[in-house]
Amino acid sequence: MGFNDDVKAAAEQITAASEITIISHIDADGIACEAILSQAIARQEIPVRSVFVRQLEPLTMPQVPSDASLKVFTDLGAGQQNLLMERGFQEKDVIIVDHHVNQPCKQQYTQVNCLPYGHDRMSAAGVSYLIAKQMDGVNIDLAKLAVIGNVGDMMAREKCGLVGPVRDIIVEDGVRHQSVEVRKKDLNCYGTATRPLYLSLAYNDDPYIKGISNNPEGARQFLKRLGIRQQKPDGRWFVWEEIQVEERRIIISALAEQLIAHGERVDRLLAETYGFPDEIPLTPLRNAQEYATVLNACGRWSRPQVGGAILRGDRGIAYREAEHMLNNHRAIIRNLLQFILDSGVKELENLQYIHVGGRYPDTIVGIGAGMALSKLNSAKPILIMCEVPEDKALTKVSMRTSERVVEKGIDLQQALNNASSEYGGGGGGHKIAAGAYIPKTAEQEFLNRVNKILGEQFAAACPDNR
Repeated sequence: MGFNDDVKAAAEQITAASEITIISHIDADGIACEAILSQAIARQEIPVRSVFVRQLEPLTMPQVPSDASLKVFTDLGAGQQNLLMERGFQEKDVIIVDHHVNQPCKQQYTQVNCLPYGHDRMSAAGVSYLIAKQMDGVNIDLAKLAVIGNVGDMMAREKCGLVGPVRDIIVEDGVRHQSVEVRKKDLNCYGTATRPLYLSLAYNDDPYIKGISNNPEGARQFLKRLGIRQQKPDGRWFVWEEIQVEERRIIISALAEQLIAHGERVDRLLAETYGFPDEIPLTPLRNAQEYATVLNACGRWSRPQVGGAILRGDRGIAYREAEHMLNNHRAIIRNLLQFILDSGVKELENLQYIHVGGRYPDTIVGIGAGMALSKLNSAKPILIMCEVPEDKALTKVSMRTSERVVEKGIDLQQALNNASSEYGGGGGGHKIAAGAYIPKTAEQEFLNRVNKILGEQFAAACPDNR
């Protein structure tokens, strides 16, 4: 049996079901999974309902119904099969659609997981789309949603573009459907549809460009020296996607010169980006990165259904509500970032860390950690801890690092999963970003254990460091 066989088997099991419940994660990837599969299932005229959970754990398992419906777990489940078994679900009751590391379980549930087949640059939304397409070719219109989910789950970040089946099948399906537009050598920068050009440059630190990154005035002066017109006659600032192709070439060439002048690599300056020509210009739905941020804002503030409605085409009430959440989301994250920088982090040999207590929602601390990393010691992964509102005996742990550190052998998912399991907790995620729950009483021991594991990873990848 291969990956395509697993996809086909899941599609057949879904189409044969009399009723289905989708249980999905609340981030952009999970919201995209739900929107893809629920629409594909509804088109088969099969009754379907959806449940979103921020994590599949004992606290959230009661949200999963015990009815006769087929339970389709998306963007979670591979590492929590023991919880399904404890709940009494039989193999025929469950399909897991995931891309996370599979944890051993006595009961082997039907699973479509791209990771064991070497597709480590595919998110669960990608797997969901392949199942939907197998169900009916008409579902090619859902490729756009899968692109958003993959980009939102950082599948394009390390390679500066989507790769493997996501690029060769899913992106190409979106292009054929004319709902996805590819720019093969675009500026590797966030906010190209909505942010003033100089702010897009200033708020970008991948790659870090001295004098421009984290320096809005420096970025504005840089563009001025190049003779780039930055504002319209009415005073509105131009965004990247508005400026002429020749102006883009001038900017990219000058940025490359700036990197080379400071001895930096230029390999991350350009990326393949994905835009949506059917969306309104100058809105965050215009490209995959910003669209995914809208979905993440909905999920992080406990309104994943709003994100799902937008993916289904709602540009009225749902979109206005999402805009409000996005603005609030950004404001709180800016506040969190400033708190981290003002409070300062403590450093161990292989990581830096901070505990924010109950000041900020546990759903956003990882985002703040990632943003703070470029302003701290980016050579060390950052670990941030916070309280869990529903259970004061637990601590939520989030970690972030950079592509360059991952290249040196660091795997945060492995580190957090291994360390948390030693204290009765659980963790998951990816090499570059991961999270875990641990007992509050084990915080210091856990920190030391993660620090040791990271040291072992560094040493294994580079024996000379021993």
